[in-house]
Amino acid sequence: MTDADLPFDTKMLDKLAEVAVQVGLGLEPGQNLVLTAPVEALPLVRRIAAAAYRAGAANVTPILSDEAVTLARFEHGTDVAFDSAPDWLYKGMGEAFANNAARLAISADNPLLLKGQDPDKTSRASKANSTAYKPALEKIANFDINWNIVSYPGRAWAKQVFPDLPEDEAVAKLAEAIFAASRVDRADPVAEWQAHNARLRARTEWLNAEGFSALHFTGGGTDLTVGLAEGHEWKGGASEAKNGITCNPNIPTEEVFTTPHKDRVDGVARASKPLVYQGTPIENIEVRFENGRIVEASASEGEATWKKLIDTDEGAARLGEVALVPHSSPISQSGLLFFNTLYDENAACHIAQGQCYSDCFVDEIASDPDKVKAGGGNASLIHVDWMIGGPETDIDGIKPDGTRVPVFRKGEWAQEV
Repeated sequence: MTDADLPFDTKMLDKLAEVAVQVGLGLEPGQNLVLTAPVEALPLVRRIAAAAYRAGAANVTPILSDEAVTLARFEHGTDVAFDSAPDWLYKGMGEAFANNAARLAISADNPLLLKGQDPDKTSRASKANSTAYKPALEKIANFDINWNIVSYPGRAWAKQVFPDLPEDEAVAKLAEAIFAASRVDRADPVAEWQAHNARLRARTEWLNAEGFSALHFTGGGTDLTVGLAEGHEWKGGASEAKNGITCNPNIPTEEVFTTPHKDRVDGVARASKPLVYQGTPIENIEVRFENGRIVEASASEGEATWKKLIDTDEGAARLGEVALVPHSSPISQSGLLFFNTLYDENAACHIAQGQCYSDCFVDEIASDPDKVKAGGGNASLIHVDWMIGGPETDIDGIKPDGTRVPVFRKGEWAQEV
């Protein structure tokens, strides 16, 4: 497909590529870049490669995927196909990251691609992939390198978001939503991101100064106390990776986030939005935590997939992240359900099952895996965000002496910063 065939203004792709490289990655001269994307996103892949080389990249290596090939595994694969993964590829990626390569992923796939597939097969394939990907994921989760995720308006994805529109119109509407959320529809997107990052930084500075030991969420069926890890640090927007490069890992982003204590989460959490995991929709999640672990779990749709997900390993039933997002976030106010965690998590407060981010600890802890574990950081093969916030969400910050401070009221920040 040529640019002339695309039903949206391709100049926005040029701006998105520049934002991905300059703001998302902060790519430095001489760095290598490992870029993953579906083949449908080639118009953006090519622009990012050009922007990266203009920024001084040594080498850009694209790794492409294809939905038809993914489906072929489930339609024609024998049993052995669901317990294997390309570990050789992920070992190579891990080696590249160990040598300071940057990482960029383009999201564009049909979020419901695997709907209707055997949950056992999808779970096994996901676990095999997560196990093989660990050498690369650790470099990302530990924020050893500068990395970034952006999106491209895939056709099947667009039809999921706008099912009542003709395909070209759906793609155009999704493109418009992506460009707006990514702030590339502005006159100076880089300046817009600088201002947005400053606002997020002010929030993290306030939260870090308050020194909360726990957060108490209520509203929408949720009544959950999330204890925070010892030595935790709030992050949001642009941050400096351990290689010294400042980057924005997620574009878009509206969240500030930190690490919960894996043993200090208690109460009930009810999802405020559907979760799509490995192509399977999971609706109306409700769980109960005791001493940090999920002890009861249900969902009205996709329950088998949900239960297999939280049974991936010991850490999968515990939390690795808690994030705060106001209901007034632009993505929330768009009124769209994207069926894509990168977007939907930025419409609501959320928690994440699985692996913690070691970067969300003060420096003397973050650099030592043993100290991260001792501080309450969780370890798992997975990291899966799901949304629990909405317009009725109240959050209190609880200090070590039991003092409560309003953090959110009716889905919005309760304190000016």
